[in-house]
Amino acid sequence: MSRQYETVIGLEVHVELATKTKIFCGCSTAFGGAPNTHTCPVCTGMPGSLPVLNRQVVEYALAVGLATNCGINQYCKFDRKNYFYPDNPQNYQISQLYLPICHDGWVEIEGTFGKKKVGIHEIHMEEDAGKLIHDEWDDCSLVDYNRSGVPLIEIVSEPDMRSADEVIAYLEKLRLIIQYLGASDCKLQEGSMRADVNLSVREVGAPEFGTRTEMKNLNSFKAIARAIEGERKRQIELLEEGKRVVQETRRWDDNKESSYAMRSKEDAHDYRYFPDPDLTPVVISDEWLDEVRKRQPELRTEKLLRYEQEFQIPRYDAEILTGSKPMADLFEATTAICKRPKEVSNWLMVEGMRLLKEQEMDPEEIKFSPENLAKLIQLVDNGTINRTVAKNVFEEIFTSDIDPEVYVEEKGLKVVNDEGALRKTVEDIVAANPQSVEDYHNGKQKAMGFLVGQTMRAMGGKADPVMVNRILADILDKI
Repeated sequence: MSRQYETVIGLEVHVELATKTKIFCGCSTAFGGAPNTHTCPVCTGMPGSLPVLNRQVVEYALAVGLATNCGINQYCKFDRKNYFYPDNPQNYQISQLYLPICHDGWVEIEGTFGKKKVGIHEIHMEEDAGKLIHDEWDDCSLVDYNRSGVPLIEIVSEPDMRSADEVIAYLEKLRLIIQYLGASDCKLQEGSMRADVNLSVREVGAPEFGTRTEMKNLNSFKAIARAIEGERKRQIELLEEGKRVVQETRRWDDNKESSYAMRSKEDAHDYRYFPDPDLTPVVISDEWLDEVRKRQPELRTEKLLRYEQEFQIPRYDAEILTGSKPMADLFEATTAICKRPKEVSNWLMVEGMRLLKEQEMDPEEIKFSPENLAKLIQLVDNGTINRTVAKNVFEEIFTSDIDPEVYVEEKGLKVVNDEGALRKTVEDIVAANPQSVEDYHNGKQKAMGFLVGQTMRAMGGKADPVMVNRILADILDKI
């Protein structure tokens, strides 16, 4: 009988914080600058330069810690993690080992596996390293120090996850919490959220964990799921062959869908950690902590319940709307203007989601204003335009954020409700379609729909459909 294995997974999630300047100097943290233009003596590790802690980094770390049910170390300090690598200019990284700012938290995740809590061992602040650019043409590596000194928090989970589904649910929960707090944009493709996966397997029922490996180079949820499955299979195959799993750091190659060893896994003593002598301990007063706590915004879980209760929005719609903070902000701002939550939800859920999918955009990339969506809803409510025209106008709002009132006026899109003009058009359509008239009198209701459609087409989609139906019924009944 073949042995059954259980996967045990813990994550180290690095999140770049949304400060304007770096953690220990005044250089810009903006993404995408020309190489080595966002640098100074501090973040390039020049001798004699001294770091000064960015207060906003501490506040973001506190906000994330409070939102993830962590305890707060109100006395914490920075340590030096010593190692040599070309993108690490000082030959050490300033991090926190002995007294991290947050500890012993948890978040609740939900999925096909049910509900469960994932423990957070700690959250600590640290600086990011630079970036190595490998130039295959010249067969050399270049270093860009723009990212060096960008503030990070590292969120270290307990080994509580047992599948890729649980890992993705945990990452999505963290990402939404952090985005709602405004602490980071969490864009995996830009590296502002990165996850290292610590994974081991053991026989079901075994009391001890197996030997774990750490996988790096994971920049999408799909890559993370594939890496977990690939590493799980690799370790089980080794154990089934009577071999042992080596504790090491591995790099996942998503194109080849396989991993390869980078280095044997170091322990903390290999880095010769010691307290950073250039930085004083961080003392977080009760008043400062209360100030951060009072500023905590409504997070996704509370917002979801409020949408259902206050706005009477179906659960599915509320989940989509709150699944992106910019989408939730757009929904609430538009609703505040037009007081029509269900209409706002319908436009965003149907036409908005359709256009996002067609244009391969994320909700974060929506650029149109709540004022213009509210104006569109008002134009439909007032009967100024019909829904067919409104869909076309919405596309223009979505693409170019046009003012719908001005656009409708300039393009002559207002509903035609001149009964005389409509009656003349309907009479012409009826005269041109004798077969449909006969079908209608023989009880075929589709014929009525066809004649309405022909009339709407003849009127350029601008006719009042209620009036068209009434006039058409009146004319047909007299024939």
